[in-house]
Amino acid sequence: MALLCLFARAEIYIISHPGLHITADQIKDIYTGEKQFAGTIRLTPIDNGISQNAFLAAALGLDVMKYNAIWIRRSFREGQSPPQVKPGDAAVISYVRRAPGAVGYVTTQPSGVNIVYKF
Repeated sequence: MALLCLFARAEIYIISHPGLHITADQIKDIYTGEKQFAGTIRLTPIDNGISQNAFLAAALGLDVMKYNAIWIRRSFREGQSPPQVKPGDAAVISYVRRAPGAVGYVTTQPSGVNIVYKF
């Protein structure tokens, strides 16, 4: 129970590759597959296995069941793949730094990436 209270107060940083410019208003569309490109760059949303529930609730207003249902429909209807899930902040930050279209979220203040929004 104490872990849930501690986790509920954690800040969530939405981050993008340093060369990618997106806005906080685009996050929901990126994570639900509605927005796939920023100019000519293919967007690659990355989920963080540790903080996914908090992100979905805060940024998208969804729970995991609804989020997964969106991606199941997108997969069958449009052939889109759901975001990759990385095991934690370090893996997400590392991936976002390397991949030009990457967008992710972490609970520790990152460096070497763009901070798009902070909850």
